[in-house]
Amino acid sequence: MAENTELRRELWILGIKPGEGREDLLSSYLESGGYVCRLGQYENLESGRPLGIVLDISPFSEDGWGILLKIKSSPKTCNIPVLPVFLSINGKIGGVFPVAGFFTLPVDEEYLQDRLAVYGLTEEAETWDLQSMVVSRNGEEKLSKAIERLGFDVIKGYTGKEALALASIHPVYMIFCTQMLPDMSAFELQERLRLDPYSSNTPLFVLLKDSMKDGERLALSRDVAHLVRKKQLTCEEFLGYLRRKE
Repeated sequence: MAENTELRRELWILGIKPGEGREDLLSSYLESGGYVCRLGQYENLESGRPLGIVLDISPFSEDGWGILLKIKSSPKTCNIPVLPVFLSINGKIGGVFPVAGFFTLPVDEEYLQDRLAVYGLTEEAETWDLQSMVVSRNGEEKLSKAIERLGFDVIKGYTGKEALALASIHPVYMIFCTQMLPDMSAFELQERLRLDPYSSNTPLFVLLKDSMKDGERLALSRDVAHLVRKKQLTCEEFLGYLRRKE
């Protein structure tokens, strides 16, 4: 009986207001891939315990960035995987942003160590001389020191362009990037890193501010808007992102 209950655990779609129907296409894609899914609400997240969340962060979402921050700020929900997507006003899937994970600032060192161990990213540091990159306009000194204590050398980039240049010269094991840099968002940085065969599979963790103003949330949504396709992703293309995350 317990096994059947586990199998019924769902993927939740968040960031869409009930009754709009913008989740219909996304739901059909997930169901065709064998996933059980439903439109959920943040208020029910702790009791619902979904396997993962597909979150709309477009300008048409119902506070997608705010929901993401609340999920990752709460000890009861922060470990739930979140896949950000860009849905059009009609629910077409224009973009998917499969970052490795999210941490809220200031990053708790013990939590950082625990999560990186779960991802299997700390084992190699004991054997090899590995580098991690921190990309932020202020350098995130506390985070950098915590990463060094895990056995990694840290290199820093202060803009997206600098990070891209450094990654082309010094291949890194993983990247930590604030959600908005002076010249681009973390999602744009990831998209551009994926074009380089040397950095295409580098895990990128997004660092979330502990609070965001309405203008900042809107700016972030607009920034990712120019990364999306003019035509919607096919079902196979979308499910490919989920399979890569498994």
